[in-house]
Amino acid sequence: MRISLTQVDAFADGPFTGNPAAVMFLERWLPDAVLQGIAADNNLSETAFLVPAADAAADFELRWFTPKLEVALCGHATLASGHVVLEALPDLPEVRFRTRQAGLLKVGRSPNGLTLDLPAWPAEQAVGGAQLAAITAALGATPAAVLARGEEYLVAVFDLPDEVRGLRPDYDAILALAPGVDLMLIATAPGEATDVISRVFVPACGIDEDPVTGSAHAVITPFWASRFRRAGFSAEQASARGGRLHCTLAGDRVILAGRARSVIRGEYDLPDAAISG
Repeated sequence: MRISLTQVDAFADGPFTGNPAAVMFLERWLPDAVLQGIAADNNLSETAFLVPAADAAADFELRWFTPKLEVALCGHATLASGHVVLEALPDLPEVRFRTRQAGLLKVGRSPNGLTLDLPAWPAEQAVGGAQLAAITAALGATPAAVLARGEEYLVAVFDLPDEVRGLRPDYDAILALAPGVDLMLIATAPGEATDVISRVFVPACGIDEDPVTGSAHAVITPFWASRFRRAGFSAEQASARGGRLHCTLAGDRVILAGRARSVIRGEYDLPDAAISG
């Protein structure tokens, strides 16, 4: 079986920026172990797998795998998937993706690139005590506050952008914050060239520091929109590759705007033995 593959830099300002994702189209779902094996081979933050939807409510079914596991929501690989579809179909205004845990997601065209419609997942629970001390030790710096969304998301809020840029996290210590949980630790602060700056650490998913993370902005957009008292703001993720996006809170949705570019096109050759086991 040969599977088409496009590697896309999502939320990219130019060459060698943004977050790379592999986008792969399937006629039907393959066994989960096969999807996971392909994602491990690709060795990118995420591989997005798409299957044509069986009804008119969506265009494609969409799932995302890191090199280690399947995730509930991935923004940059959804933007990448939309980019590939809309690039192939220039008259299509938007593409709709049905996902297993994040509902219906949409990618549409905008004058400055693409828009991505995600659920707003606010972090509203304040963290203190021993957990706050453990987070401070894991980051090597003391945040002004830490908020949580369930067990999966922690948001460390700093006062200055240089505090976020200067973090040297202990990834083993981040893993120890929530054993057995696919924890995302987000560090964020007011920005300089942009309104907001962030960095995102996800060692439980096999990604120590993610380059640009759409799902993280689904979590922090409600916080910053409330802090700024306005719905929209600009954001930078200050990883080594880096990326920029615009965030807008629209009720219970977050609309992210950014650019994407295809950088590699080819085929993945899957042996029959891999499917049959």
